[in-house]
Amino acid sequence: MPMRPIQEIAAQLELTSADLISYGDQMAKIRLATLRQDSQRPRGRLVLVSAINPTRAGEGKTTVSIGLAQGMQRLGSRVALALREPSLGPIFGIKGGGAGGGQCQLEPSTRINMHFTGDMHAIGAAHNLLAALVDNAVHFHSELDLEHRQVFWRRVLDMNDRALRQAVIGLGGRLNGVPRETGFDITAASEVMGILCLAEDLPDLKRRLGNILVGFNRQGAPVTGASLKATGAMAALLQDAILPNLVQSTEGVPALVHGGPFGNIAHGCNSVIATKEALARSDYVITEAGFGFDLGAEKFFDIKCRSAGLWPNAVVLVVTARALRFHGGGKPTSSGTVAEIRAGMAHLYHHVESVRAFGFEPVIAINRFADDIEADLVAIEDDCRAQGLAVARFDGFSQGGAGSESLAEVVLAAANRPQPPVRFMYDLDASPEQKIEAVASTIYGASEVVFSRTALKDLERIRSLGYDKLPICVAKTHLSLSSDPSRVGQQDGFELPVEAVRISAGAGYLLALTGDIVTMPGLSASPAAHRIDLSDEGEVLGV
Repeated sequence: MPMRPIQEIAAQLELTSADLISYGDQMAKIRLATLRQDSQRPRGRLVLVSAINPTRAGEGKTTVSIGLAQGMQRLGSRVALALREPSLGPIFGIKGGGAGGGQCQLEPSTRINMHFTGDMHAIGAAHNLLAALVDNAVHFHSELDLEHRQVFWRRVLDMNDRALRQAVIGLGGRLNGVPRETGFDITAASEVMGILCLAEDLPDLKRRLGNILVGFNRQGAPVTGASLKATGAMAALLQDAILPNLVQSTEGVPALVHGGPFGNIAHGCNSVIATKEALARSDYVITEAGFGFDLGAEKFFDIKCRSAGLWPNAVVLVVTARALRFHGGGKPTSSGTVAEIRAGMAHLYHHVESVRAFGFEPVIAINRFADDIEADLVAIEDDCRAQGLAVARFDGFSQGGAGSESLAEVVLAAANRPQPPVRFMYDLDASPEQKIEAVASTIYGASEVVFSRTALKDLERIRSLGYDKLPICVAKTHLSLSSDPSRVGQQDGFELPVEAVRISAGAGYLLALTGDIVTMPGLSASPAAHRIDLSDEGEVLGV
């Protein structure tokens, strides 16, 4: 289906050319004045799409989100998508493009996957400007009296590059700054990304940028973005990046695609601004939270919803036969035994209980692959129905909206029921340890949380600075409920090791790093970059 002019897509949301900043014929940003006036409009109903713990290739959560919206549109609903922007890290790494697949894609998919409207680069520039101002203050011995060994604001790059995880900067003499150890994170893990995605408006953006804690001075007092006089310049770099992007799906569903924090090392949700704008302009909004329910969805509730005053009307859990087989002790393929599928259902039911902990009955979406075995799909359906779960197959990859209608019908029924009351996993007055333990025991199934000496020192400082009332963002592997990616399936009673706890004061949460999690991924032995090319006609191939 050919792409339609972006003005036609905007008209579905009752937006005009005056509301848009166009980026060619198929992409646009929504102007700040429109966002301000829309903040008072009534809101539609919000549907959250999450998943069980995926295989390394992913289980098609974005594809299901797009297809679900297309199916709902075919059934006559006024629907919009609110999704994250892809990072270049996965695109050149293992997973490949992040704009859906088959007949359920965001368009223009190649542009969205690569550079898009420049938001990722603006976030990286703002983050690295603050890093440059930090080292400049150290170099010139500013009145802030920064202790260079107590600076923990790193630099970022939107690329998987393990060689940059640890680095020494400032070498080469006095003119090149003060030598110190530091490193790089991927841009999707930047606190500036978290700030952009949780900010309500420009004043809130600037307030959060000013609250960024970069380190401490020689007296042990905190040094912030505001004390470095960085707030204004950082906000200026983000003047366009804070505006949500409008594109379309394969079948012309409006999609607000904005922000891209990873679910395993950040909070895994698209921007509050984009979500609220979509809710103001449509009756139903489909959004997703990164990786499995244990990561992105928990943070969606406990961080994003708590901060923004949002609450969904329905929750969808995406499953695949290959992931269930993997969690049942088999290989992550579409061939194997039904017994492996049935063994993997325990993993699904753990996530079902996690959804129920927030007050929802999930809709189970079976994302069907072309080589799936019918007996496996029937086994999943039968087991779900025996548990009283609403379940539907999803054939959107091959059939688009037509293959998504059965799922759309079930989701619409769920979304039109009375909205469940707000129920968070923990109270903000609880200690950071209690918050981490609440998530670990209920959502992961851990029997104990073990804090390293470094983490205990971090928590002591957090309390002394008054940051202990912030919510928790756990950085953990997405491949397992535990911190061990090889520990697949449903395994209760494990220890969750917390190695460090970082203060993300601007974003407004504490980042707890578990196990061997790293904030700068590396490329695999056979990265997707090997298969990407540019044709003589200027077309990008292999994404």
